[in-house]
Amino acid sequence: MMAVPILPTISTTFIVLSAITVAVGWWQIKQRNIEKHQKTMTLAGIFALIFFVIYASRTIFIGNTSFGGPDDIKIYYTIFLIFHITLATTGAVFGIVSLWTGYKKNFKIHRKLGPITSIIWFATAITGVAVYMLLYVLYKGGETTSVIKAILGT
Repeated sequence: MMAVPILPTISTTFIVLSAITVAVGWWQIKQRNIEKHQKTMTLAGIFALIFFVIYASRTIFIGNTSFGGPDDIKIYYTIFLIFHITLATTGAVFGIVSLWTGYKKNFKIHRKLGPITSIIWFATAITGVAVYMLLYVLYKGGETTSVIKAILGT
């Protein structure tokens, strides 16, 4: 049995926790429980921030792991990874704006943006888990190197 690396496992766990808390927060606001919704969404943001700190620290100090699977599917993995990175970046920006508008009680924008942000975040978490599975579970990770080299597969 292949062991999985600890930092990617921990960071992926936090992004999953973030998505779960977003789902709980969405349910809470549907129940009109505003106070619980705010606390839960704050927790979701904290989980996402913990993910980002672990991910960024690992990237800076250790590097990123390139795809170690078969060469004939590497291009599909790369396209999928770029899609995930785009989703994650978009979701992070939307998440910050959603939290900000909620705290500032700008509910007109918050109510429109919140559901979109949640859907993007769910997709980000799902694709993030898929990237993790492809890198560390289904295939043995490739070389750990800088993010540019990992994306380009060089």
